[in-house]
This record gives sequence, C-alpha cells and structure tokens, in this order.
Amino acid sequence: MSVKLSVIIVNYNVKLFLEQCLNSVLASSMIADTEIIVVDNASTDGSREYLPPLFPQVKFVLSPENLGFAKANNRAIKQAQGDYVLLLNPDTLIGTDTLVHVCRFMDEHPDAGALGVQMLDETGAYLPESKRGFPTLWVSLCKLLGFNGRYHLTHLDKDQVHEVDVLAGACMLMRKEVVQATGGFDEAFFMYWEDTDLAWRIKQAGYKNYYVPEKIVHYKGKSSKQDAYRYVRVFYDGMWIFYKKHNPNQRRLSLWGLKLGVWSFRSLSLFRVWLRNIFISLCDRRNAF
Repeated sequence: MSVKLSVIIVNYNVKLFLEQCLNSVLASSMIADTEIIVVDNASTDGSREYLPPLFPQVKFVLSPENLGFAKANNRAIKQAQGDYVLLLNPDTLIGTDTLVHVCRFMDEHPDAGALGVQMLDETGAYLPESKRGFPTLWVSLCKLLGFNGRYHLTHLDKDQVHEVDVLAGACMLMRKEVVQATGGFDEAFFMYWEDTDLAWRIKQAGYKNYYVPEKIVHYKGKSSKQDAYRYVRVFYDGMWIFYKKHNPNQRRLSLWGLKLGVWSFRSLSLFRVWLRNIFISLCDRRNAF
C-alpha cells in the first residue's frame, strides 16, 4: 500500500492527551493513506504499557532515553514512508477532514515546502504562535520586552492563507523530499527553536512556508509544564544556539551582549518560576489546615 502521509508524534508523559490525539488522527477521512509513528521519549507515566495495546495499527518506537524533540523526530522521519510528513504534538486534536485539507493544499502548491495551521487552545482562543516572522535580533528583543506584533505577524489576517517565515512544530506538514534535502532537524537543539531553524532552512532552500487557517486544538505545553525549571533552561539555551548559528559574522562584542541579554531573561524567568512554586506551596499548606 502506498503511503501518502506519515504522522509523527513524540510523546513524553502525556499518555491521556496522546490517546485523544491518536483517536482524532484515526478518525480522519484520510486514514487509509496514512501511517502513524509514535516515538516515546522514555515516559514514566505508563504510556509505554497503556498505549500500544490500544492502538495496534500505530508504530511505537520506545526510546530507552529522552532524546528530545529534534532527535526523536529525526529518528521517526528516517522510517517514514509517506510523501508528506506531519509533525504533531501529542496534546493536539485534529478534525475529521484536517489531513485531507492540508495535503490537498500541498498538492496544489508545489512551491510549498512546509505548512502550518491555525491552532486554538482548549477554550477556542487563537494561539498567536500559529504564524511567526523570522526572529531577527530586533524582533526578538521586542518579543522579550513584550512587543510581539512582528514576531506573531499580527498584521496578517489569521483567517486567510499567508506565506510566512516560521511555523510551529506542534503541527507542521512538510514534503518528505524537502526534509531530506535540508537535513531534518538540527540535533543541537533538545527542544524549542528547532522548528524555527528548520523552517528557515526550508526557505533558504527555495521553498515557501504557508500558514493556512485549518483549525486544530492544542492543549499547549502539557509536557513542558511538568518541569517548569527545565522548560525555561531548555528554551533559552535553544535561543542562544539559534542566534550563534544564524549570526556567524556578528561581532564578538555584539554576541556577548546578546548572550548577556538571553541569560538575563533566562534568570528572570527562573526566578518567576521559583516565586510561583513558593506561592503554590504556601497556598497548599494553608488549605491543609
């Protein structure tokens, strides 16, 4: 049987969200032309025992260690047989016709290297990271200071198709040949910023990245929220890796200034997490009496 689409999902300790996600994919009207590959990153929540018997039609790759997002996806991409590869977060839900619509768009746009969709949170609110501009130094500084317009491309109508720079790895459809030509994810990134890096390299290879208003639900950050400290460290470490990679000719003084800025925001974010945990702990103690 020829495979049109390979759906790749990386799981880490979110078995119930992944169960819902897999059910939504299996309910797709395109499932006959689709293979599903799940890479489990050494989950300890029972995912590895609970899910495979429920989904015998899904290929489970059980990693003995947490490979991170980039490396785990690369492992699955090497096994994928589809003409297209869809990277999908385990904390997402897709509609019955979602796969048909996005694959049809790629069929009709041979210049498209990758495609992203309109993500909604569990309340139905639009998630602005669905479409993003390339994070230049100026755009990133504005984002860190709370001015997100250029980063989230707020001037573009969220209900229309647009060519954009960056797509979210939570739901990112790519041509298999384009992924192979660009080398897949850079495994220097453990998690976060690897989708930005790959989207940029796809554009550099002469293809376009499209945002389409096909709606999916994203219960954002269910894996990362399990360890907020680690999330902050990994996010800002990835930011630094990205800027070093894409600004090789930047003057050393400027890079040191950027590094100081990244580490300052990293430290501030870690401090906020610490304060929040202290507050939650005090509330829990108070409620215990």
